[in-house]
Amino acid sequence: MGSIHLKRIYDDYAETDGYRVLVDRLWPRGVSKEKAQVDYWPKELTPSKSLRQSLHNDELDWESFKKAYRDELEQDDHVDEAVRHLSEQLNHGDVTLLFASKNTTVNHAQVLKG
Repeated sequence: MGSIHLKRIYDDYAETDGYRVLVDRLWPRGVSKEKAQVDYWPKELTPSKSLRQSLHNDELDWESFKKAYRDELEQDDHVDEAVRHLSEQLNHGDVTLLFASKNTTVNHAQVLKG
């Protein structure tokens, strides 16, 4: 069974990344699809625009964001399919969740990994 890793999409590709999953709703600026080498892009795993903006505008603290984001994930029927797909990939090796945020410790990919 593989492990889940987190990485900024702006960082260089590495063979050790395994299956690369973009977990942002929008394609990151300045990154070509060739450079990104994304295997899967499940937009349903991203937080809603309003929730993401609330975090970035400091309207929500980190703990409140995590709870609200988990609630959003639980309410979306399409999330189960994406999670099942990622679980299958973990049976074959590592999965790297790619995100664009400059903040590597406070972002939705951290919640997904958990």
